[in-house]
Amino acid sequence: MTHTWDPALYRHHDDHRARPFLDLVARVGATAPREVVDLGCGPGHLTGMLVQRWPDARVHASDASPDMVAAARENGVDAELADVRDFTPGPETDVVVSNAVLHWVPQHRDLLARWAAALPDGGWLAIQVPGNEVSPSHTTARDLLASPEWSGLVPEGLPAYGVGTPEEYARLLAGARPGAHVDCWETTYLHPLTGDDPVGHWIAGSTLRPVRGVLDDAAWDRLRAELAPRLRAAYPPDDAGVTWFGFRRVFAVLGAR
Repeated sequence: MTHTWDPALYRHHDDHRARPFLDLVARVGATAPREVVDLGCGPGHLTGMLVQRWPDARVHASDASPDMVAAARENGVDAELADVRDFTPGPETDVVVSNAVLHWVPQHRDLLARWAAALPDGGWLAIQVPGNEVSPSHTTARDLLASPEWSGLVPEGLPAYGVGTPEEYARLLAGARPGAHVDCWETTYLHPLTGDDPVGHWIAGSTLRPVRGVLDDAAWDRLRAELAPRLRAAYPPDDAGVTWFGFRRVFAVLGAR
């Protein structure tokens, strides 16, 4: 939960990364929440959308990365350094949003059940997690890191997140909060990317952050150079030079009753 993050690199694909957040929050039916919490706020640019939607609410933002917290504060968000595992909704926490965070937490199912049970009546919980573990972007990187050349440098390899299906999350949330409104789904976004190593650049800002944290600059550059042709083979550009990158996301929204 304390991986080194590069806020600028993460925001390079900002339009694409923001769209799932917007689709998620659009399904939250809160009208006049007292307190809104953004867990894993990143550089804080999306937290501002929560402030705009609910201007009368107290909006709290947090992230486990000091770099992200610093970037959020530079963006005018009063973010705090905190681990999502330590969070519990309070009696006035009417909206909890966690966007592209919980896949980093192996025990996130337990967290979801606890948060759902603790929400006040009328509260909302909304989460989104990437579900791309079996896509070539991830399996190609995982296979390379498992090779003898890299396994000694990165002994833990690429984390396997264990993201569930929409049905799994629906059953979990409904069981944790009987009678609640539960809305779960998945979407595969097709992102048109350009450049010499577009998919490598994308995962360098997110998926590969745990790996970046254990490599020095020279080893990191060498890994990127070895991974790039493999990713280009898995995601060849079309005749116009566009690489179509499919990215699956899993969503879960609960309205407590």
